[in-house]
Amino acid sequence: MIKYIFDVDGTLTPSRSRIDESFETWFLDFCNRNEVYLVTGSDYAKTQEQLGDSILHQVVRVYSCSGNDVWSKERHESTSIWQAQEDLLSTLEMFLSSSKFSIRTGKHIEHRPGTLNFSVVGRNASKSDRKAYVEWDEKTKEREKFAKKLNTLFPQLHTSIGGETGLDIYPKGCDKSQILTDFHITDVLYFFGDRMDKMGNDYPLGSKLTEPSKAFHVRDWQHTFDLLKEIGD
Repeated sequence: MIKYIFDVDGTLTPSRSRIDESFETWFLDFCNRNEVYLVTGSDYAKTQEQLGDSILHQVVRVYSCSGNDVWSKERHESTSIWQAQEDLLSTLEMFLSSSKFSIRTGKHIEHRPGTLNFSVVGRNASKSDRKAYVEWDEKTKEREKFAKKLNTLFPQLHTSIGGETGLDIYPKGCDKSQILTDFHITDVLYFFGDRMDKMGNDYPLGSKLTEPSKAFHVRDWQHTFDLLKEIGD
C-alpha cells in the first residue's frame, strides 16, 4: 500500500492561505481511504489554520517545522530543543538591513521548534506585499544568495528556501528527510512538494526517495489535486 506524504503551504493550500473548500472535502475523503502524512516547514498552529482540525486529526502524523515538532492526531509526540545562537541572529539582521527590497512588515525572524524562519518582507505581509516580494526575489534571486551565504558562514546549519518569501534554517540533518526514520525501507512513499529544487526545503526528502517510491514536484495545490485524481486512489 502506498503511503502518501504532503508538504502543506503551496502544495495543499495557496501560499499562507486556507485550503480550497472543494479540495478540502475531496482531500478529507482521500485521507479516510489512504495512509497520509504531512511534513511542513510551518508550525502546528499555522498548519491548523490552513487545513483545519478535521484533516489534521485524520492523517497519521503531522511533522511540523520540517519534522522537528511532531504531532499525532491531537497528541504532541516530540519537539527539538535547538535554538539559534546570537551570531546567526546578528547575521540575519545584517541581511535584513542590506536588502534593497523596500517593504518591511515586521516579524522578520520567527523562532519555531528546532528551526528559524527568516523573511525580508516579514511574516505580517499582506498578499500584495508578498506578491511584490515574490516578483523581486524572482528577479534578484535574493533568497538563494542569502541561503548560500548562510550555508558558507554556518556549515553546521542548513538554510533552504521555504514557501514564497522565507528561508528555513536548522541544524544539518534536521530537514524534512529526517522523517524517513519513521518508515520502513520497504515502504512505498509518494511525496508531494512545491519546493523540490536543490535550494528548496522539500528537496532533502524528495531527493532521497528511489523507485518504487516517488517525489512529485507540484506547481500549486491544483496541480496536486490533478495528480491525485490521476493516481485514482
